[in-house]
Amino acid sequence: MGDGIVVFGGGGRAGRAVTAEARRRGYEVTAVVREPARYPELGAEGVTVVRGDVTDPGSVRAVAGGHVAAVHAVSPFSGPEQGFDSLDPDFFVTAADALLGGLAATGVRRLVAVGLFANLLGADGRPVMDDPAVFPPEIRPFARAHTAGLDRLRAHAAGEDAVDWVMLTPGGGLEQGAPRTGRYAIGGERVPEGAGPALSYADLAVAVVDEIERPTRHRTRVSVTGTGPGAE
Repeated sequence: MGDGIVVFGGGGRAGRAVTAEARRRGYEVTAVVREPARYPELGAEGVTVVRGDVTDPGSVRAVAGGHVAAVHAVSPFSGPEQGFDSLDPDFFVTAADALLGGLAATGVRRLVAVGLFANLLGADGRPVMDDPAVFPPEIRPFARAHTAGLDRLRAHAAGEDAVDWVMLTPGGGLEQGAPRTGRYAIGGERVPEGAGPALSYADLAVAVVDEIERPTRHRTRVSVTGTGPGAE
C-alpha cells in the first residue's frame, strides 16, 4: 500500500480543491477524469492525471491500486452543456458498486465521498429536495439519483475487508474561490440550524483530507459547514 490519494472527479471544483489540499500535506495525488486531454492544467508536481470511469469496477481497480485512500467527487455530467435530461438515474448507484468493489479488490480501505445538500434532512425530517420552496423541482431527479447512491453505500455489507466510507455533505452554500481557513464544523444528517457562513471548497477539502488522515466517521453521512472568517 502506498501513501497517495486517488481522486475520482479530479477535474471538478471539489476534486481540484481536494487535490490542492492533499498536495499541501505532501500526498501524491492521482486525479481521475474521463478525458485527460480536457484538463491540461491539472498536471503539476505530485499530481498524475489519468483516464478512468467511476462506474466501471475494472477501471476503479486499475487506477486505485497503491493508494491509501480514495475520494469520490464525480458528477455524472462531463460539461456544462449537458442538461438534466441526459442524467442516468442509476449513475450514483453504479458508481457506489464499482467503487466499493474495485477499492476492496485493491486493498484501499478508506473512501470519502462528497455529498449533496439536497438530500440532507430538513427540520421536519424530510429531505431538502422534497421542499419546492428550497430546492427547484426540475433538479430533483439529480438529487434523487444522488440519494440512491447514498442508499447503495449504506446497503453494502460491513466487514473486515469492506471499504470504510463516509459522505461529507455541505450543509449549505459552497463558495468557489473563498479562502482556506482550515476550520469547519461537522454535524449530523439534518441541515444545521441557523444561517452560518458558507463553506469554501478549500475548507470542504480540509474536511475530506482530515477524514482520510484521522477517520472519525464511519459508514455514515454527515454535514459540513463553515465556521467564519480567518483565512490562512
